[in-house]
Amino acid sequence: MQLTPQIRLTTQRQIILEELEKVTSHPTANEVYDMVRKRLPRIGLGTVYRNLELMADAGIILKLEVGGTQKRFDAVTTPHYHIRCISCGKVDDIELPVIEDINKTAAAISHYQVLGHHIEFSGVCSSCNCPEQNTLVN
Repeated sequence: MQLTPQIRLTTQRQIILEELEKVTSHPTANEVYDMVRKRLPRIGLGTVYRNLELMADAGIILKLEVGGTQKRFDAVTTPHYHIRCISCGKVDDIELPVIEDINKTAAAISHYQVLGHHIEFSGVCSSCNCPEQNTLVN
């Protein structure tokens, strides 16, 4: 069982969390920084980065490291899946039921203690799916 550190929810962390909860776009640290700076103009980029990492380590938010792209952050910590556009890098939630039995099956096959799983779908979003790119998809 993995233990997560307990951290104090400072004003900075509270504002970071509030800004993350306002969006469903799974922003990068730089995007979170831009959002938070509107409320805390003197906050530094390094402070936002450190707080995002601490909050992710504590399980307050999710850190998404998808497809070799920049880390993205999500205020929704309940199990769910994501889909990433291979053209623009956009990441969205995908409403599919979480497959709980897959953990048991993986544990039985591998003899690991499976703590969870991550499934990422990839495709081309509707904004990028123009006629020129249909040849890539089909």
